[in-house]
Parts: sequence; structure tokens; C-alpha cells
Amino acid sequence: MRISIICVGKIKEKYFRDAISEYEKRLSKYCKLEIIEVPDEKTPDNASAVLEEQIKEKEAGRILKYLKEDAYIYTLEIKGDNPDSVAMAKEIEKLAVQGKSHIQFVIGGSLGLHQSVSKAAHKAISFSNMTFPHQLMRVILLEQIYRSYRINMGEPYHK
Repeated sequence: MRISIICVGKIKEKYFRDAISEYEKRLSKYCKLEIIEVPDEKTPDNASAVLEEQIKEKEAGRILKYLKEDAYIYTLEIKGDNPDSVAMAKEIEKLAVQGKSHIQFVIGGSLGLHQSVSKAAHKAISFSNMTFPHQLMRVILLEQIYRSYRINMGEPYHK
């Protein structure tokens, strides 16, 4: 299985980069993982709704060029479905059984995702009703993907 994470912005903090590297290493025995970073747009303080929409649209253009027609695409959005870890693991397993060999996860920038990216996805998922920094969300997503593989392989995981 090939897993791609398409995300807006670079990780600046060393502790996030270290955590991401650790999960990349752990996941290497289960799947082929790639992380694609697209540049983010600077958002001025007190930006108008119109400007925020323009920023999301620019970031969307960068994201959309990486979405693959043969991939199953998840967007991470606050209003998405909220599966628990076991349900997410079963979903990944079901996709594999159905012959999907590529799953893409999309993490937006600080303003979220433009509707064009949401519409291109097969499913929106949410990890919480709370908002998390997109840098931290990358770590959380990688941990959940790793947990999904552990569950699916019948290996121990922390509940």
C-alpha cells in the first residue's frame, strides 16, 4: 500500500520533525509513505474573508495537482466523519481488499481547505472538534496510520 500525505507548509520545529521521522521509520515496514509539502500563503492579521478565500484557493491549486485519480483521497476537516482508531483501521483494510493501492491524506493550512479540495476527496475525516496546528496534525495522522497497521496486523497497540 502506498500512503501519501499532502500538506500545506513546512515543519519548522525540530521536535515535530523528529516525531515525523520516527513514524516514517515505523511505517516503513507496513507501507510506502511519502509526504508532499506544498508552500503555504502568508495570511496577514485581520485578513478579510475574501482574502482568506483567495489564500485557500491558491493553496488548493498547489494541492490539487498532486491528487491522483486512482487514489482514495481523505481530507482532514473539522466537519468530517469522526472514526475511532479501530474503525479507521478497518477502513484502510477494506480499501486494500477492494484493490486500492494508494491512499492520499490532505492536511490544509492554517485557514483550512478550499472547497475545491474537499469536493475532490472521497471522504472527509476529523480527529476532533478542536482545532490543532497543522504541524501537530501531521504527527497525529502518522500515529493513527501506524496504529491502523498495527491493529490490522493483530499487533499490540495502546488502547
